[in-house]
Amino acid sequence: MNVHSLKSILHLPMKTADKHDKIVQAAIRVFARNGFFDSRIAEIANEANVADGTIYLYFNNKYDILITIFEEEMGKIIARVKQEIASFDDPREKLERFAYLHLILVQENRDLAEVIQVELRQSSKFMKEYRNKKFAEYVNIISHIVRQGQAQEIFLAEVMPGIFKRAFFGALDEMSRFWVLSYKKKYSVATAAKQISDYFLQGILTKEVREAEPPQNR
Repeated sequence: MNVHSLKSILHLPMKTADKHDKIVQAAIRVFARNGFFDSRIAEIANEANVADGTIYLYFNNKYDILITIFEEEMGKIIARVKQEIASFDDPREKLERFAYLHLILVQENRDLAEVIQVELRQSSKFMKEYRNKKFAEYVNIISHIVRQGQAQEIFLAEVMPGIFKRAFFGALDEMSRFWVLSYKKKYSVATAAKQISDYFLQGILTKEVREAEPPQNR
C-alpha cells in the first residue's frame, strides 16, 4: 500500500497531511533554536512558509504542537526500535541494540533530541497534564526484553523489569542529555551503547550464563 492509498483510506487529503507535517517539522527547528517558551506561533508559521492563521487550523496552541511533536516523533521511534530489535533472538543483543538506537537518534536529529530532552521537560504544564503513553510504550520495550531473558533463564528471575527499565533508560537518557548540551562528544555512539548495556547486563545475568561466557566478556 502506498502513501496515496493510505491517506485516501484515512480520508486525509494529501495537501492537508503535508502541511501538517511541514508545521511540525518547522516547530521542531524553532523550538530547538529559540526554546519553547521564547518561540512564537508567527515564527513557526514563517519557518513552515504558511500564514499565521494556518497554524490554528491544525493546532490549538504551542502546547498542542509540543504534544503532537512528541507523540508523532516518538511513534516513529518506537516503530523503528521494535522493527530492528525483532531481528535479534538473544535478549542481550536486543538490549545493546536498543541502547545503540536510542543514542544514534540523538546524533541523527539533534533538533528533535533537544526538544524532547530539554524543552519538553521544562514545561511543567506538559509534565503535569499530559498522560505520556508513548513514553510508557517506549520504555516498556526494555521490560519486555527483560521478561524474555528471564523466560530463557538468561536474566535473573528476581530482577524487577519495572525497576530495570527505568534505570537502564535513565543511563541512556543522561548520555543523550550530555550530547544534546555539549558540542563535543568524547565517545562514539557504538562505544557508549556497548559500555552502558554491558554495565547493566552484568548485573542481571544468571550465574550459569555468566560462567559460560568467554573470559573477555566477563
